[in-house]
Parts: sequence; structure tokens; C-alpha cells
Amino acid sequence: MIPWTLLDTAKIPGGGELRLKQRGQEFSIMLGTNELMNSRLSGSERALATLSCEKIKGRKAPHILIGGLGMGFTLRAALGELGADATIRVAELVPAVVTWARGPMATVFDGCLDDPRVAIHEGDVRSLIRASKATYDAILLDVDNGPDGITSEANDGLYDYRGLKAARDALRPAGVLAVWSSGPDRGFTRRLSDSGFAAEAVNTRANGKSGARHIIWLATKGGS
Repeated sequence: MIPWTLLDTAKIPGGGELRLKQRGQEFSIMLGTNELMNSRLSGSERALATLSCEKIKGRKAPHILIGGLGMGFTLRAALGELGADATIRVAELVPAVVTWARGPMATVFDGCLDDPRVAIHEGDVRSLIRASKATYDAILLDVDNGPDGITSEANDGLYDYRGLKAARDALRPAGVLAVWSSGPDRGFTRRLSDSGFAAEAVNTRANGKSGARHIIWLATKGGS
């Protein structure tokens, strides 16, 4: 078997270190002993985009915010679903991840960062959400491990009541907040409902019809 090669490391703001590894044509991003992303496993990340885009289908000039660049699978799927009038902003907290996307993982990203519909923000997605009022048709969050994070405690602020209120305020009427998670969380489902969202938890697989089971919450903004 081809051994893994360590390509680079990157500090996470607030603590921790990411490691980019390669084995043949396969890439992996690790945090300690936890594999956060693998280039062979993209099913649930793509579903985050396709399920969200289905919810806002037919809207003119949709504006999408994606929290977490990862390996670009959510971004590429969103680009495939949306028309030429769409705008997609991607927030990535760790600048090195963007560098890796344009460097060693360029074949995985397949030029999607150069699509004219895409704008990259190197910084915390929370700052964009909190600064926005009725701006986005959909906010897609693939940050950390979901509501029960492992990368940074600061990420929990996206998923508590204050964070959900900010997301609701940043969405246009009937906008969608979509959240990727490695597993179920009944408390989070309850918080979504309490925060004025009509929410459903969808089971997905890491690799389409196989692999680990993941959860995607689709939460539609209620009221005005």
C-alpha cells in the first residue's frame, strides 16, 4: 500500500493544527487522530449543497454563503445546481486551506475557485453572518464536526441560540440554514425550532449510498 505523505501543516486560530496528507491521488486533512476530510468521501458534503439548492430553486440571483471550504465538494455541487446569476461567498477560517486548494489539491478543486460566481473570504463565517441582514437565500455550514465541534470551542457560537438568531437575521424571507454534522443532535433540532426555523434532519452517507452516516439539517426561516 502506498504510504501517506505529510504535505503541510496549518495552525487553527484559537489553537490546534491541521495536517494535509497525500497517498497517491487521495488527500486527507487531519486534526490529531481525527480525519476531518478525505477526497474519496464527498457524498454528504455534496448533499449539503444539492438539498439546500432544491429548497431555493427558482429564485432569481440567489445569494449563498458557505461556511467552510474544506475540499470544495459543497462549493462544486452548489455551482452545478445554481445558474449564472448566482453569487456564492465561501468563508474559510484557515488561510492555508485556500492555499492548499490552489496548490497540491488543485485537481480536486478543478478550477472552481476561479468561477466568476465565487468570492472567497479568509476569516470567520460568524463575522459575515453577524454583519448581514436579510442578505442570503441560503447559509450552508460545514464548520468543525457540526453542532458538537472538536476543532474549536469558538465554533459552538454558530450553533447556540445567539448564533442561530444571527443566522436567521442574515437570511432573506424563507431562506434556508443548512448544517452538516457527523451525527445526530436532538438538542440542536430543538434550538432550531425555538429560534424560528422549520427544521428537518436528513440522513446522508459519506460516500453516496455507503460509508459513515451523517446528518444535514435543513432549516427554513419562518415568519417575515
